[in-house]
Amino acid sequence: MTSIRRSTRHYEDWLGQQLHGDVVGKDLKRKHEKMRDSPFAFLRATYWRWAETVLEICPELAQAPHVLAVGDIHLENFGTWRDADGRLVWGVNDFDEAAAMPYVLDVVRLATSAALAHTRRGMRAADSCEALLAGYRKGLKCPGPIVLERNNRWLRKLVVVREGERKDFWKDIDEDLEATKDETVSARYRKAVADAMPAPALQTRFARRIAGAGSLGRPRWMGIAAWRGAPVIREVKALVMSAWNRAHNPDVTAIRCAEVAGGRHRAPDPWYAVTGAIVARRLSPNNRKIEADDPAFLSISTKVIKAMGRELASVHLGQAGSRPKAIKADLDRRPRGWLVAASQQMADAITRDYEAFGGRRA
Repeated sequence: MTSIRRSTRHYEDWLGQQLHGDVVGKDLKRKHEKMRDSPFAFLRATYWRWAETVLEICPELAQAPHVLAVGDIHLENFGTWRDADGRLVWGVNDFDEAAAMPYVLDVVRLATSAALAHTRRGMRAADSCEALLAGYRKGLKCPGPIVLERNNRWLRKLVVVREGERKDFWKDIDEDLEATKDETVSARYRKAVADAMPAPALQTRFARRIAGAGSLGRPRWMGIAAWRGAPVIREVKALVMSAWNRAHNPDVTAIRCAEVAGGRHRAPDPWYAVTGAIVARRLSPNNRKIEADDPAFLSISTKVIKAMGRELASVHLGQAGSRPKAIKADLDRRPRGWLVAASQQMADAITRDYEAFGGRRA
């Protein structure tokens, strides 16, 4: 297996080629810092490494039925948005690495992230895996979006934006504007922001957007404009082909994130749009990821993980031709404890890579 340092160099060289040299060097340095923070942060930042190694470490996963999968799924790849009817929805909200692959890889990666997350203190791996599989089976049987209106009020209480968080959101936006006010925004990103705004020709201020971990290094901008009495924000980000296809199907270059985001069992974000190799989305306190510094993340329990499993199955069944019976049959064939074993193997491998990259030993 290629060493993690060599793997990182090869991936970043490839990324530079995909972006025609338009790589944000400062953000790559931030990514390297995050990769040294913890094994969980390392997992978040290194999907390409997962794609390279998962079938070497767990070859028994390769023959599972294929779906259009999330790829880079983990505990922080869930959040909230408003759908076309204004309802608050919770679910997977980042699909940059979507590709066709064995469905079970998403399940194992989500379980692995739970095994590595700091918030999982006191939760047994067997319990989180049991909850994830129970939710996934429920989603296979009754797929659908998780709308936080009449139902799912328990989850709404966890993720609803409190006044202090709303204030912090706008403070962070102002700080980003100030920090990058002198940077030049290329015409393609200006146009992408303008096209995503609710009205044409709005006077817009631009700022670099620094968020997440896996996409650090790609150009990412946000535009802020006044519209009908209040500010509106749109984020645009460069896309490249999935790291899964880079590792396994290099001739498949199609970007499929819009396809999976708008699957038939979702209540999609109407402001999420992909044009060419740029994805645009609305930013607001209600359109956000639930990340590690969010109070909601600290409340992740087996009940939340069960909901994550249900949402993941709904994503997997989102395309015509999906085969829920074949997926269920594959799950039924797997031995008791298989998910605990596979996620622990991957957690151990990630921890070794994390330490080899320069992370602090536990």
